[in-house]
Amino acid sequence: MLETSARLLRLLTILPSRPAWTGTELAERLDVTVRTLRRDMTKLRDLGYPVVATPGVAGGYRLTAGSTLPPLLLEDDEAVAVVLSLSTATSHTVTGIADTSMRALAKIERILPARLRQRAAALRSTTVALTGSPPTV
Repeated sequence: MLETSARLLRLLTILPSRPAWTGTELAERLDVTVRTLRRDMTKLRDLGYPVVATPGVAGGYRLTAGSTLPPLLLEDDEAVAVVLSLSTATSHTVTGIADTSMRALAKIERILPARLRQRAAALRSTTVALTGSPPTV
C-alpha cells in the first residue's frame, strides 16, 4: 500500500483521466479500502482541490475545474512535447505569449530529468521554424 502523500498524488493523476470514478474502482486502483479512499478524498478537499462526490448508482468521484492547478504528472514523451511547444512559442510565432512561454519553459526545464533535457535539446536543434508572418491569435 502506498503512503498517504503518494496516494494523494496518484489520485490527482487518476481522477482527471475520465469523467467519474466509483469509490470501488479507485480503491482497487490504489489497493486501499473504500474507507481509506474517502479519507484521502477529504484530505484532497482540505488541501483545496475541488473533488466532487455524486452519490448513487451513476455517481462517483470527479475532480472539477478549480482555482488551484493540481500537480501535473507527465509521461516522458509528453514532457518533451511540452518543452518543444514552449520553445516554439518563445520565438514569437504566436503573438503575445513569448515571455510567458519562456517563464514556463524555464520552470519545466529546471525540474526535467537530464535525459529528457538532452532529448528535448536534440529535437530543438533539428527543428526548423517556418518562415513568413505568423497568423495573429
